[in-house]
Amino acid sequence: VKPMTPRCTVPKAVPVGKSASLHCHENEGFPKSTYSWYRNSEPLPPDTKSNAKAHNSSYTLNPATGTLVFHAVHKGDTGRYSCIATNDAGFAKCEEQEMEV
Repeated sequence: VKPMTPRCTVPKAVPVGKSASLHCHENEGFPKSTYSWYRNSEPLPPDTKSNAKAHNSSYTLNPATGTLVFHAVHKGDTGRYSCIATNDAGFAKCEEQEMEV
């Protein structure tokens, strides 16, 4: 079963240095969806260590739960965030939401 549009929760504004949690979830898809996050239409890699674009960010992305947690946000984390739920039958994307730091 193709995933339905996931419900995304993105904080509107976060002070520099604070943590921020972004959530993405849908429960229609079977098999269970995995989740990927995008900032300004660029995919956020699950692993910040191995990616040059993401090395300034400190976040944890859990593809199974759809939770993206920034441990300490900085100005570069400002942007439009969206999430895609994917399974064998297809994918669905939530609306972009702005997070300001």
